[in-house]
Amino acid sequence: MDLSSVRRAYKFYAPIYDLVFGRIVEEGRRRAVSVFPQKPGDRILEIGVGNGRALRYYDPHVEVTGIDVSPEMLNVARGRFLNQRFPQVKALLQMDAQALEFPDDSFDGAVAMYVASVVPDPEAMIREMFRVCRPGSPIVVVNHFASRNGVARRVERGFAPFSRRLGFRPDFRLDDFVRLVGCEPRKITRVNVGGYWKLLEFTGWEKPAAPGDNGGGAHAPGNNGASAAFNNGNGRTPPPGFESNGR
Repeated sequence: MDLSSVRRAYKFYAPIYDLVFGRIVEEGRRRAVSVFPQKPGDRILEIGVGNGRALRYYDPHVEVTGIDVSPEMLNVARGRFLNQRFPQVKALLQMDAQALEFPDDSFDGAVAMYVASVVPDPEAMIREMFRVCRPGSPIVVVNHFASRNGVARRVERGFAPFSRRLGFRPDFRLDDFVRLVGCEPRKITRVNVGGYWKLLEFTGWEKPAAPGDNGGGAHAPGNNGASAAFNNGNGRTPPPGFESNGR
């Protein structure tokens, strides 16, 4: 998988996404949004917002920023949700989930729906999600992971060589993803038709202690472990349409 193949795939999917993928995975979107406390004024980041199908489920008193790498999918979302009927939608921005352009601690939670098997580097994506969220924030991932069923597993392996054309990896294993995150989800829920997809709930970490600080702060998830990898947002200028409000 690479970004150019992802963009090509979702340029194709944009006009037909609802027809092909819409209703079959709608439960996962609705339930992913429902796990957030959504206190008034909370800032929530949606990774891979696509054509925006989940945006309607957020409460009107929160602020949702959605990002996606596909301009075609974003154009659909903007046409639907950047209006007065959906005051919760703060901004819809074209951005790479593997290198978010937001400063550290910009959000009160983040969700990635059906994206973990799409991005070329899921470890970078989850690391960035934790980085831009305040310590202790909820992090939610909804995704299909490789089946343990013999027949379904053989089908997934058969489609694996076509990942670039499909725009996702059909044989992405849950164990591999959890290992990349570096910590176990606090809860896993089966969602959508037959429970074929999973909703994973993580909780943000305490930021690592600064050099020379003996406070013993907990380290962030991710098997690379270096503190610098989780502080690379310092000094970044927020993208147009996003204001940090001092956070």
